[in-house]
Amino acid sequence: MIILLIGGIGGTIVIFFWNQILKQEIERRKVLELQLQTSKEKAEVANQAKSTFIANMSHELRTPLNAILGFSQIMIRSPSLSKEDKENTTIIHNSGSYLLTLINNILDLSKIEAGKMTLNAKTFDFYSFLNELEDLLHITAENKGLTLIFDRQDDVPQYIYTDETKLRQVLINLINNGIKFTSEGGVSVTVGSQKESPLNSPLERGESSGKYPSLEWGESNGKATIIFEVRDTGAGIAEDEMPKLFEAFAQTETGENSQEGTGLGLPISRKFVNLMGGDITVKSQVGKGTTFRFKIAVYIVNKTDIETQEIPRHVIALKPNQIRYRILIVDDRHTNRLLLIKLLQPLGFELKEATNGKEAIEIWEKWQPHLIWMDMRMPVIDGYEATQIIKGTTKGNATAIIALTASVLEEQKAIILSAGCDDFVRKPFRESMIFETMKKHLGVEYIYEEESPSPTATELSSLTVEDLQAMPSEWLDKLYDAVKALDDDLSLELIEKIPVEESLLAEKLTNLVNDFQFKTIRQLIELFRC
Repeated sequence: MIILLIGGIGGTIVIFFWNQILKQEIERRKVLELQLQTSKEKAEVANQAKSTFIANMSHELRTPLNAILGFSQIMIRSPSLSKEDKENTTIIHNSGSYLLTLINNILDLSKIEAGKMTLNAKTFDFYSFLNELEDLLHITAENKGLTLIFDRQDDVPQYIYTDETKLRQVLINLINNGIKFTSEGGVSVTVGSQKESPLNSPLERGESSGKYPSLEWGESNGKATIIFEVRDTGAGIAEDEMPKLFEAFAQTETGENSQEGTGLGLPISRKFVNLMGGDITVKSQVGKGTTFRFKIAVYIVNKTDIETQEIPRHVIALKPNQIRYRILIVDDRHTNRLLLIKLLQPLGFELKEATNGKEAIEIWEKWQPHLIWMDMRMPVIDGYEATQIIKGTTKGNATAIIALTASVLEEQKAIILSAGCDDFVRKPFRESMIFETMKKHLGVEYIYEEESPSPTATELSSLTVEDLQAMPSEWLDKLYDAVKALDDDLSLELIEKIPVEESLLAEKLTNLVNDFQFKTIRQLIELFRC
């Protein structure tokens, strides 16, 4: 009986201590959960603070850039500028554009980290897109003595729906990297396509993280995967450095040796490709080159669905028999006001200036401008409040108010429009955007500078199989071997042997060789042989 009692007491003691241990464990877990929650909240606050800081810094940097890019645009067109001064001004403008790209890259990274990066898909002509990229970048390659070859396969759809801007940035990043780290040889870009069945499409599988916009046209247009490969014959990347490639601000030894770049291009490119339903892979061998490969998911659309964009034209005057439009320019920075004045005054607009929202309201009440260019960040009364006061009146609705902002945050757009602004233009702006926005809201009509657009390589070089009939087969065989080897010097030597009476053929071939359209020449010779 005593033994049982002791056993009962012992069991009670064990249970007591076990309960105490459980209570301590529960309390410990509560403390850990609280610490975890506190750490998470601190991280979110820090992330928000960083995003706000970067957004503010972006705003402050883009504002002076607006003046640099704007005034340099005006100066480049000045007929009184000497050739040397025009070259110097062009360098200033190009350097400013590059600085703007760096700022945008940092802001993009901030948006990605905050989970605020989204797709802005549109329909566009994919063939023209690739041709423009090739025209843009082949000069950079040529200046380094490199070749740049674009090879688009026949099954690639011409009209597609995806985020054109992000795709352009990815390709420019990858191709520029290839050019930068290559000293001999060149860079080749291969574009292929894989048609997707409706049940196996990346868009259907959710590979785009649910952020890919849907189309209104339905399934009839079809879907596809576009496959890109960017190969270079450059320095290559060591295997142990591969993990660094897609880390923000990290650079490989090759990148550090080049003393160029920020280490942001590849991380941002990968995130963009992820948003478009794919991923980037890389293969490299030191001393032999690097190949980046990525896929994106697209919708195939019809030519009639393409959103056409007019080529900006230089405005030189207002058409006669129009009213004299009154324009109020509101900005606390003198350089920003002066830039708009220099753009608008020569055309005959009647202009007034205000340095803050309070002055703007006073001038608006007395002068009744047709349109107000309104900066949103100003002392005394900012652009938001000034717009609300003006638009809060009946007569205020007759005045178009266009916001000028250096912010690139999408949520800012909604806030600006909800304040009552009719439209907004981001700084730095192109002068064509200023004129087109005024045309849209005032109906003002312009006289444009007569510019005959430079004929494209395709228009200049409409070579046909029939054109080749004038040349002997032996000569065609030599030309075929030269273009197959991508030997432009030998190709041009052969073209010089074309008889004078066939000068048109020589001109067409020369244009094709100068534009590195070796594949076109090769295919035409193959057709001729058939």
